[in-house]
Amino acid sequence: MSFDNLETLYRQVIMDHYKNPRNRGSFEEESLTINMNNPTCGDRIQLHLLVEDNQVKDAKFDGEGCSISLSSASMMTQAVKGRTVNEALEMSQMFSDMMLGKDVDTEKHEFGDIEALQGVAKFPARIKCATLAWKAMEKGIKEQEQA
Repeated sequence: MSFDNLETLYRQVIMDHYKNPRNRGSFEEESLTINMNNPTCGDRIQLHLLVEDNQVKDAKFDGEGCSISLSSASMMTQAVKGRTVNEALEMSQMFSDMMLGKDVDTEKHEFGDIEALQGVAKFPARIKCATLAWKAMEKGIKEQEQA
């Protein structure tokens, strides 16, 4: 596949998650809730995690922001469901590395649609948009571990 076709496909995947977000909303039951924002561009996210027995049982989000921020949140919530806390944190580190332009083994954790965001690394101002939901997850898990 040519580079132009790949970029077009990635843009389509990002816009699909933006227009049809997966896991948008909150839980009826009590959940770990993390609020974060990106003051640079105004993105804000409220992440809801159900973590039991060292596993991310479910994840949802709500918020406002650009297509990069909200599509990343959609992709992240899909990716971490059913993962152990350590796997979710490892995925987050790998995602951060990918945003910094480092080579990562995306097949290790089956990144799937998340790979569409790798082009964000070319735009340093947008990296915080892409990593907002991931940083919220890290913050929430660390806060829960300290409680």
